[in-house]
Amino acid sequence: MISRVLVPMDDSKMAERALEYALEAHPDAEITVLHIVGEPSSMMGKAMSLALEEDIEKAAEKHAAEIFERAREIAQPHGIDISTDVAWGSPAKVIINQSDSFDTVVIGSHSGSLADRLFVGNVAQTVFRRSPVPVTVVR
Repeated sequence: MISRVLVPMDDSKMAERALEYALEAHPDAEITVLHIVGEPSSMMGKAMSLALEEDIEKAAEKHAAEIFERAREIAQPHGIDISTDVAWGSPAKVIINQSDSFDTVVIGSHSGSLADRLFVGNVAQTVFRRSPVPVTVVR
């Protein structure tokens, strides 16, 4: 029986679909929404824009709060309270490392812009291949 579900979430529609699926497929499970803040790098993108902020952690927490608010809006009609967590690092690595504490991972099939997918790689594919627990990829 699945009692703990990890749902990595960014601000993409695919992540929202993954959360919706997790809520429907595992209504009695404890669901944790995880938002990963990518480490600032020389590549363009949200992580780079965070690097330009005066207080990186505060900016990241603000962005995560917006994502968690949307997650709660999605969960509300299901009558399910979700847990939330913020982590820093490479999304695939963080998800794989944290998945040990869960029975399953439900992840969107892709997220971000085309440039993010080309430079960073396919997070869902990496998680699917390396996770120590079952992974459901939602599209």
